[in-house]
Formats: sequence, C-alpha cells, structure tokens
Amino acid sequence: MANKSIDHAVTARSLKSAASDPTYAGVLSFMRRRYTKVLKDADAVVWGIPFDAATSNRPGTRFGPQAIRRASAIMDNDPQYPFARDLFEHMAVIDYGDCLLDYGNHQKTPATIEREARKILKSGAYLLTLGGDHFITLPLLRAHAGTYGPLALVQFDAHQDTWPDEKGRIDHGSFVGTAVREGLIDPTRSIQIGIRTHAPEDCGIRIVYGYEVEEMSTTELADTILRHVGPAPAYLTFDIDCLDPAFAPGTGTPVSGGPSSAKILSVLRKLGGLQVTGSDVVEVSPAYDHADITAIAGSSVAMYMLGLRAEWLAGRR
Repeated sequence: MANKSIDHAVTARSLKSAASDPTYAGVLSFMRRRYTKVLKDADAVVWGIPFDAATSNRPGTRFGPQAIRRASAIMDNDPQYPFARDLFEHMAVIDYGDCLLDYGNHQKTPATIEREARKILKSGAYLLTLGGDHFITLPLLRAHAGTYGPLALVQFDAHQDTWPDEKGRIDHGSFVGTAVREGLIDPTRSIQIGIRTHAPEDCGIRIVYGYEVEEMSTTELADTILRHVGPAPAYLTFDIDCLDPAFAPGTGTPVSGGPSSAKILSVLRKLGGLQVTGSDVVEVSPAYDHADITAIAGSSVAMYMLGLRAEWLAGRR
C-alpha cells in the first residue's frame, strides 16, 4: 500500500498518471482524472452539463454526469479493453467539472454552454461532454462549428431530433433541424444510426434505422458510417436511448427494438478513421436505471470516445 494513494482526482501530480483508488472509494471524477479548471497541457477535457429542462418525457438527466462519473470508477487504472493500453500514458485528460447553469432562467442556458465550450476549445483540447438531455448538443455544435467550420454529425439515437421548432425554443427533439438551418452541420455528410421513430423531415441526413442496424454486421455498419462521412471533420453525439431499453433503461424516452451495448461498442471501436473534433454522451437518467446498467453503458461509450482519441494522438506523436 506504500505506493498507493486515494482521491486521485484531487491528489494526482500528473495529468497522465494512473489512479490507485479502490473502485468503491475516493473522489469520483471521470475515470479518476484530475478535477481542475486549468486547461493548460490538457489534450482532452471531460465536462458535465447537468441540464434536463428541454426533456419532452421523463426528466432526470441533470443527474447524468454524476452517474456516468460514478460508473467510470471501475475503469480507472487498468489497460482499457479493447484498446489494450493505458489511455492516459500519452494523453493528458482532465475532468473540468460541470457547467454552472441558472435553473430559474433557461433562456440563458444555450449561450452559457456555448461560451464555456468555446473557452475549452480555444485551449486546443478535445472536448468530451457528459449530459444532460440532447438539447445541449446544439450549443456544443455552435462552439465546435465556430472552431472547425460546418461539421458532419454522427448521431447514435432512437430519434431523429429534426422536429420543426420556433426560433429560441429549448427542446431536445429539434436540435438537429436547428443545426442544419444554422449551417452548423453538413447534412450530406451526416448520418443517424439506430433510428426507431419518425419525424416530419430528415433534413437530408442519411438514416440507418433500427431494423437495419440489426441486419448489418458491426463491420458493415462502421464502413457505412466511414464512407458516408468521409474525411470531413465530424462531431460524434451518442444518445443512450440508441440502445434497446434492455441495455439502457435509465433514459427519458426509451424505444424498444434497439441494438445491444455490445454491438454498438463494437461499431464505435471501428470508427478510428473518422476525424472526430468533439463528442458527447447524453440522456442518461439514473432515476429510471437499474443496477447502474445505463450509467455503465454511458461511461463505456465515453471511455471508447477517449480511447479513439488516444489512438489518434498516438498516431501523430
């Protein structure tokens, strides 16, 4: 025990050091990364946005970032499967904590998120955001498009989120349509995977419906995504309700007929060819979860996103 410490999230001396906390104890940052608002030297930043006022069905995703961080503790200090590496040996990652939002003035929320996201991106770090409902992706896209230009959207979801909406309204079911109209994303390069509902318009975005996901192998599905997006800068957003409720019951708008967590994680593993500029995991709502099933799935998706980024960085250095 002499070489071990606890509360690595606040005691770590290096952004690249492994943790030695027991999985059941210690301060719970994402994968025990250091909690800090200092962006200097960070290759990637994990940030929480505890917001669920745009939810159309069951609320509770404001507790999503906490649940995902808690579930990530079991993945804090081993070589990560299936990447077979310590993700943090060559990639400095911090947990930036949460976005401070005024619960009594939601009209300020989009600008607050965008402003803070732009600050993080200005540092040159990769931003991985933990939601929160899916509305938060809209101000995140505004920030990323401001840095990288119009993006290809790669969206894992049961819903298209292209419902028409009035300007300035806050709704998690319309952010994609708004992003297309604002020129934040290029619909001809964008793709939605796992869709199991219908919306009035598709905005020209390629859709891979839930039944198609079931009929395709993971290699076929990954190749479809890679071919459609091509070399364009991409933003990867993962709504946990993309998964079947058997694998993600803790979400606000569950839809039966979705894929397993094993299948979708296998697809994510094969997306290393994407030029991903930023990503998020949204719609984890722990009040409806059982035995942390959904939180574990959400934290695993987030870890895969960091794993792909670690491999990308390793290829450049």
